[in-house]
Amino acid sequence: MPPVDWFILMGMGGLFLILGIALVVWGKREESGYYNSLSTRTDVRKFLERESRPRFESLKVGGWLAITVGLVMIAMGSVFWLWG
Repeated sequence: MPPVDWFILMGMGGLFLILGIALVVWGKREESGYYNSLSTRTDVRKFLERESRPRFESLKVGGWLAITVGLVMIAMGSVFWLWG
């Protein structure tokens, strides 16, 4: 495998890693903002009983998946670099 190929693989893994960290941080900020806004309301019951769910959980799960994919790609690139 030419050296350019494992550089590309490791670069893509790094991008996935950065994207995953950004998504997890964004999800945590959305979650804290949502609960902070609920704590300042006088009538919280109508906000808790509505059917729409917050989207911060999906941001955090997607972030962890992107981090996992990024780490696997970096590990694959490192293996190809060492034994290729």
